[in-house]
Amino acid sequence: MKKAFALLVVIVMLGSWGCSNHAKSNDLTWYDNLETAEQVAQKDGRPILVNFTGSDWCVWCKKLNAEVFSQDDFINYAKNNLVLVKIDFPENIPQTQATKYYNDQLAQQFDVKGYPTIILLKSDGTPIAATGYQEGGAAAYVQHLQSLL
Repeated sequence: MKKAFALLVVIVMLGSWGCSNHAKSNDLTWYDNLETAEQVAQKDGRPILVNFTGSDWCVWCKKLNAEVFSQDDFINYAKNNLVLVKIDFPENIPQTQATKYYNDQLAQQFDVKGYPTIILLKSDGTPIAATGYQEGGAAAYVQHLQSLL
């Protein structure tokens, strides 16, 4: 029994160790840590888009993801022009206490009052603008972001 438990602990530790602080979806990298994103942004000279979302419960967050973030117009723009961060506040997706605390601290720092909130930052983390869901699809959203940047 002890050997099985020890093996399970080792497997969990290796799995955790191998995980990074970003996720790839739709050929885009979404970081879950602003400090890491700032390092990438400074190296690449790109602004940062921070998506404060309730990914599994927020209707407007789901619409923004479906209508914009998963569409080719946004993907093609973001790949070369943005560093992406997703700060999630799910109801049914497990998160560690450390992640919850980190996300809460960022939400307070940027005065997030609702979801989705999109914060645009300079590569050094200086705020540029805040926005949210916009109707019109991915091409219109890219134009909206460009007007803010």
